[in-house]
Amino acid sequence: MLKNKLTLFIFIALVVGVITGYLYNLNVIDQYNKKISTADANIKAIDTKLVEMKDTTVAEFKTLKTQRVAEVKVKKENDGIREDKLEGFTILSDIFLRLIKMIVAPLVFTTLVVGVAKVGDIKAVGRIGGKTLLWFLSATLVSLLLGMLLVNMFKPGITMHIPLPDSHLGTEIKKSALSLKDFISHVVPRSFTESMANNEILQIVIFSMFFGVATAAIGKQGEIVVKAMDAIAHVILKITGYVMKLAPIAVFGAITAVVAKQGLGILSTYAIFIGEFYFSLILLWLVIVFAGFMVLKGRTFKLVNNIKDAMLVAFSTSTSEAAYPRVLIELEKFGCNNKIVSFVLPLGYSFNLDGSMMYMTFASIFLAQSYGVHLSIGQEVSMLLVLMLTSKGIAGVPRASLVVIAGTIAMFGIPEAGLGLLIGIDPLLDMGRSATNVLGNAMATAVVSKWEGELGEEKEMEIDM
Repeated sequence: MLKNKLTLFIFIALVVGVITGYLYNLNVIDQYNKKISTADANIKAIDTKLVEMKDTTVAEFKTLKTQRVAEVKVKKENDGIREDKLEGFTILSDIFLRLIKMIVAPLVFTTLVVGVAKVGDIKAVGRIGGKTLLWFLSATLVSLLLGMLLVNMFKPGITMHIPLPDSHLGTEIKKSALSLKDFISHVVPRSFTESMANNEILQIVIFSMFFGVATAAIGKQGEIVVKAMDAIAHVILKITGYVMKLAPIAVFGAITAVVAKQGLGILSTYAIFIGEFYFSLILLWLVIVFAGFMVLKGRTFKLVNNIKDAMLVAFSTSTSEAAYPRVLIELEKFGCNNKIVSFVLPLGYSFNLDGSMMYMTFASIFLAQSYGVHLSIGQEVSMLLVLMLTSKGIAGVPRASLVVIAGTIAMFGIPEAGLGLLIGIDPLLDMGRSATNVLGNAMATAVVSKWEGELGEEKEMEIDM
């Protein structure tokens, strides 16, 4: 009953947030958006003139430079005012997300240590890990491939007719093609406390696995550690119950801020791209559910129903991390053994981001279409494989999908400035990606539990939600 109430409250918060955001945009934020848009247009016009000028010593060049500085100042000032006006709403979601981040690292550590210690031997850990990675790699490949096929079918870059940013202009997005050194430094922890402080899930997973295996290896003394960790994990899950009560308020704040900042006008401008991307996500959901159904049978739909709150939270706050504690609880209630859940779920948050994977191929080829850059089938497959490799281990990087896309499109002659088409609507797209990531990770955990023969009957949890 309480769970159904939470779902209702989150949905109401979602609707009220959209309405409040629209009205706030119309009456407060719109004037600043117009000034920012005007300054942007002026900066673009000045940049075009500057590029065309061959003599940089003439007075006109210096005048244009001065005008550009003035326009950048106007844009920056109005952007700052806009953020100040939205602060009251963003603080609501910030508090919730900070509380969730406070929980996630210790929850991953304690549950994973208990899970690995209960598994006992390294062979069993390797077996479960092998099955997990098999699912993750298959899901990643399917997500990237589906995104590639659908963007080629819809061709949104050709049909949208949106003015393109000048190809010589850059963006504020840092280009990143993760090198082997970067990947290792992101995966292998230098300091456990640093990993905990920065919520580096993958690094925490690595340390926890060592800790869990070592705990199992020392016998009776290890049993004391396992009991202590188990108790701490239950305390943290109890805290999760308290924090989740704030979810509707956080959802209201997050949605209001997004709609107030962007306005509903952006939906009409980008209606084709947003509509086709979300349709693609729904198809991906169906593929994930079908794949789960092949293993879990009818219980698949019960699982989807159980995690709908977590998906709504991830959708509204644009981060799948916000849903982590809730998903962990729901999977254990579903009947998954906690040793499997605490092992597979944290790995999924680094290696199994299905929604983000689809977006990377969809967005990259969309930009190629927009600029009229023809990519052969071989090049598109190459792009898919590059994205498959460079995207691993980037969880926790701000605007991670855009960062990876920026690093990839340059390899295929697509102007980086095209990311300007995506930056404005990225928060709206990130909502769908985050919800999809939650679905994919929950399904993966349940399937691996079934493969291991560790999926029991649904049970009631004592955690007060």
